[in-house]
Amino acid sequence: MQNIFIAGHNGMVGSALVRKLNLNSNNNLICAKKSELNLLDQSEVLRFFKRNRVDQVYLAAAKVGGIHANNTYPAEFIYENLTIQNNVIHSSYLSGVKKLLFLGSSCIYPKFANQPISENELLSGRLERTNEPYAIAKIAGIKLCESYNRQYGTDYRSVMPTNLYGPNDNFHPKNSHVIPALIRRFHEAKENGDQSVTLWGSGSAYREFLHVDDMAAACIHVMQKKFDLNNLSHVNVGCGVDLSIKNLSEIISDVVGYKGSLKWDNTKPDGTPKKLLDCTSIFKSGWKPLINLQDGLSNTYSWYLNNLDIARV
Repeated sequence: MQNIFIAGHNGMVGSALVRKLNLNSNNNLICAKKSELNLLDQSEVLRFFKRNRVDQVYLAAAKVGGIHANNTYPAEFIYENLTIQNNVIHSSYLSGVKKLLFLGSSCIYPKFANQPISENELLSGRLERTNEPYAIAKIAGIKLCESYNRQYGTDYRSVMPTNLYGPNDNFHPKNSHVIPALIRRFHEAKENGDQSVTLWGSGSAYREFLHVDDMAAACIHVMQKKFDLNNLSHVNVGCGVDLSIKNLSEIISDVVGYKGSLKWDNTKPDGTPKKLLDCTSIFKSGWKPLINLQDGLSNTYSWYLNNLDIARV
């Protein structure tokens, strides 16, 4: 029996991990609500680890958000993410945890990285300014895992997901990522009978998207597979296909059933122009995503409709 701690089990990725890991009867999942464990408190985190005799950790807890949130709360994004990951990773080491998986973000890569973006592009150029504090925290998390492996012989791994979406996402009107934000905008426009919806930017930026259930499967796969951690500090996780935000918006409006027109506010930022991950490493190891975008969006919209009271609205 493995005692597995999932930090951030109520979040989008954490809840997907709970669903997947619960399928194995040999897993004893350890979860704690924010009211039960403050991940920003170093001593409290260490006591939790020693009390629960944790064998494995999935570090999915983080402060996350879209362009608006990153621009508005840069201090919180860098401080809270650095503190959470430092506390969990260091407490894992002090309490004898040998296996840990740290979840990063594709925003760790330079704004104008070579496409598709391989793991080697890390620290090769300047970051996108709108999410630089968050990205720096995530880069520090990768290097923390890498450093503990080098010095202490731990097996702490890092995965860098592309843009994720799915059940339990954040549908806040200002602080959410692009897919939940668009789902909410189009749903409310449909309900209100609006003739048009104005969206941020030009719609020309390209993004890659992965359903969170595929991400959970990838996390478990990376934890179980053998990777050369001396030559690969982190593993990209994506689907290998991207599309423009304009195209994505049209697909989501169709899934939601919104019939009005789409307008674009070019005074708002597009963010990084293109961000497609090179997922050769994880594909070669035997993992591939199973959920296509159309099905994944339909699944996410259905979840939103069935959970309007808890969808962080």
